[in-house]
Amino acid sequence: MLTHTQIWRGVDRLAQRAGLSASGLARQAGLDPTTFNPSKRVSADGAKLRWPATESIAKALEASRTGFEDFAALATGAASGRSVPLIGFAQAGSQGFFDDAGFPAGTGWEEVRFPGVDDEDAYALEISGDSMAPVYREGDRIVVAPHATPRRGDRVVVKTRSGEVMAKELGRVTNQSVELVSLNPAYDNRLLDPCDIVWMARIVWASQ
Repeated sequence: MLTHTQIWRGVDRLAQRAGLSASGLARQAGLDPTTFNPSKRVSADGAKLRWPATESIAKALEASRTGFEDFAALATGAASGRSVPLIGFAQAGSQGFFDDAGFPAGTGWEEVRFPGVDDEDAYALEISGDSMAPVYREGDRIVVAPHATPRRGDRVVVKTRSGEVMAKELGRVTNQSVELVSLNPAYDNRLLDPCDIVWMARIVWASQ
């Protein structure tokens, strides 16, 4: 995930690339000129970090005709990102795309580029359906890192022995059960026996 420093670095570099100050970028995006000012980035006493609103970032990207992947590259300092395998979410339940440990395998994968992805075995899934809305919508792409250890509160992709693949938030984990919290409140949470889970991997990036 992008840090507070990286997000604001991305804003500054986005403005510089457009030949603008941070205030000029905000005006160009139709925002209050002070939206991206340094004074807005921490509290007055310096004790609390302040983050730009998602809507503000979206408007700045639209005004500068910049995609989120390019913004992330500006924020992280990555020149171009690297390629990771991509398949559709529906395909992920099919045989042949993953090995038993949840690493990408076989053929049929496309390639997409993502900045700031360090896991050599990372891969991307394209969301289909509405079961993960409003967090992830159809057409969004999520990057999954098999080597990253999932912790409670992380968003994860899970594959079950029945072949079902789902994206949930990891809840309480015991020796007897794994709680998976639905991202869409219209869908029920799941409680699985650990023996029914083939693999679980943490979501580390999303392109929306």
